[in-house]
Amino acid sequence: MKPLLGLILTLGLLTGCSSVQTVPSCAEFDAVQPGYDAMAAFQPPHILQITEFPGTNYSQRREQIDMLVLHYTGMQTGEGARRQLSRAGSGVSSHYLVMKDGTIYRLVPEHFRAWHAGKGSWAGRKDINSRSIGIEIVNGGHEFGLPAFPREQIDAVIALSRDIIARHDIPAGNIIGHSDMAPNRKEDPGERFPWRRLADAGVGLYPDLDVALAQDALSRGRYPDALVAIGYDFDDAGGVTREQAVTAFQRRWCPAAPTGRANIETRQLIGAVQALYAQ
Repeated sequence: MKPLLGLILTLGLLTGCSSVQTVPSCAEFDAVQPGYDAMAAFQPPHILQITEFPGTNYSQRREQIDMLVLHYTGMQTGEGARRQLSRAGSGVSSHYLVMKDGTIYRLVPEHFRAWHAGKGSWAGRKDINSRSIGIEIVNGGHEFGLPAFPREQIDAVIALSRDIIARHDIPAGNIIGHSDMAPNRKEDPGERFPWRRLADAGVGLYPDLDVALAQDALSRGRYPDALVAIGYDFDDAGGVTREQAVTAFQRRWCPAAPTGRANIETRQLIGAVQALYAQ
C-alpha cells in the first residue's frame, strides 16, 4: 500500500494536483522567527538612553494618547530612514526610531502628533496619529527580504515601549502594528517581528498557543465578529476587506501562514485572542 500511495502522490504533483499542499501551522515560529527561543529573557536597563534628533514633521494632537503603533522602516539603512523621517517636507515622521544596535532616537516630542500611521482605524477609532505614539524600527521589510530583528534592537523596543505604556497608561489591546490598523495597505512590522517575546516582557498580549490550538474553533459565521471585538475594522463593501483583516491578524498571531484564509487554526486563535483581550 505504501508504494502505491507514494505513486499516487507523485502523479498528483506531476499533474498539478492542488489537493496535496503543505500549509504551515500557526505554531511554527522557527521558519519566520529564527532564534526566538534562544533570546534571553528581557532585562530592563537601569537608564533608558534616548538621543534627541528633532525633526519638523508634526502637528497638534486632537486626542488623548491611548495607543502605541509599531512599524518597520522598510528602507535599506537606518541612516536613510532617520533622514527621511526628520527631513522637512517628507510628509512622514515618528516619535521614535530604533536602530539595529538598539540606539533610540527621539524625532518628535510625544505631546505632538507625529505622521506615522496614515489612513486607517483600530477598534472604531480613526485619526490614529492623534491618539498614538509611533515607533519606527529599522528593518528592510518585505521589499528587502524581511530580515530578522536583532536581539539588541528588540530589547530597546521593549524598554522604550514599557516606558511609554507606563507613562500614558496604554491598554494592552491598543498596542498594535501598522498592519493591524491599515490591513489594506500596510504589512509592517511583518511576520518576523517577535510579538510573543514582547508580550513575555509585558508589552501587549499573546495567547498560549498550546491551549489556543486545542480549543474548538469559532464557526465561520462567528469569527468576523470576534475580529471586530479584538479591534480589526473591516467592511467587505469597500475599504478593508475581511480577507485583508484576516491576513493582518495572521501576520501577528499566525506568522508562518499569513494567507488571508480563515482556516481552523486561525479561527481557534481568533477566539483565543478575543478571550484574552476581553479579560
